[in-house]
Amino acid sequence: MSSPTLVKRQILRLSPDPTRVVMRHFKPSAEPRNLTPTDTKRVTHIVDRVLALDPDTASRQLTELLETFEGRHRRLLATFETRADAVEVVHSVHSPLTQVQRQLVGAYFLHEYSFEAAALFNPSIVAHPDQSAVARGACRFILSLRAVGEGHVSSLTFRSGTLAADGTVTVEPAARLASIPHLQRVVPGMRSDCIEVVFQPDGDISERVIFPVTEAQSNGIEDARFVEFDHGDRKTFYATYTAYNGRSIRSELLETGDFQRFSMTALRGAAARNKGMALFPRKIDGRYAMIGRQDNENLYLIYSDDLYSWDEGAVLLAPRFPWEFVQIGNCGSPIELEEGWLLLTHGVGPMRRYSIGAVLLDKQDPAKVLARLPEPLLRPERSAREGYVPNVVYTCGAMRQGARIILPYAICDTFSNFATIEIATLIAAMAP
Repeated sequence: MSSPTLVKRQILRLSPDPTRVVMRHFKPSAEPRNLTPTDTKRVTHIVDRVLALDPDTASRQLTELLETFEGRHRRLLATFETRADAVEVVHSVHSPLTQVQRQLVGAYFLHEYSFEAAALFNPSIVAHPDQSAVARGACRFILSLRAVGEGHVSSLTFRSGTLAADGTVTVEPAARLASIPHLQRVVPGMRSDCIEVVFQPDGDISERVIFPVTEAQSNGIEDARFVEFDHGDRKTFYATYTAYNGRSIRSELLETGDFQRFSMTALRGAAARNKGMALFPRKIDGRYAMIGRQDNENLYLIYSDDLYSWDEGAVLLAPRFPWEFVQIGNCGSPIELEEGWLLLTHGVGPMRRYSIGAVLLDKQDPAKVLARLPEPLLRPERSAREGYVPNVVYTCGAMRQGARIILPYAICDTFSNFATIEIATLIAAMAP
């Protein structure tokens, strides 16, 4: 899987866990996005049947639900009531509903979704905003992962961990519970909407799951590339990701300062119609900069004065080595080193094998390529190439800690692992 002289793999594996579930809205419809008059009639029939139950039967039904599901979710009854408030036909009932009736009605329009039942992959990593009580030379981090469940719907989930001074990576166990955020507001814009989602402040970060909330995202929030961006007077965490609705894609930008409150904005411009965009961690000569792929083959360098608007850029890298002859793309935001910008790339070679490579760009002018690694940092091997998509290793972003790079990566679009890289050794292995 790796070059023994460049990469040190960790004995660590993050695998999908089908027991982790969130509650999602359920609509009794063949096409959940658009309720037909027939579907609305079905909803009315369900509500009428619940309200026809005598009080004792209704209470027994609710008690049975609590015994079955209460330990699996926070604020279960409150969620039932909130869901009932959102079911339009409930408001047409003339007599007020009792609390038991409202809670029971809400339960009929919810269901559990195992958000990472199929895969947990394509990770990216940033330093945790809270570094208190961390040992000298160590760093606490936040890991984002693409989780895939029923219907191949992708969502964004998180884990926290620590990189020790000796390069050992540990990841905190995932919480037993998980939840999706509250949609705080939708801010209309001239060409797109800014959506804000907020999680409850209690609970571990691994409980937080950002599930698709717009039509453009309805089939997935894919491959978030997180970066800690330095504005000079403050730092913000951004993530470019692909919004997919089952037919088309577009790039969007997620923003947070605390990983509790997130804003999500559709990017504008010709470059935003593609996937795989990655933001530099600071402005260059007063402008924002991105690495992206616009033609499904080459990598481009793109500049903008507006964080949310990205037009076409200039070709930066083209396939050069056999392991990337089909196409190349980025594997996360560039990492600033003393020697220049370290850009991790992915290359697609024969038999559609995905490998991870590395490029060094000039720090003042990233359009100048200083060096490339002739051979991959990581490539699929016979011992670890089986999974949902065989022969793939992939990452959405690494992080520097001192003299090392910590590289989380996915295998076969199924599970994730970690490796560390000594920067000096990597730079020495690159060819001008």
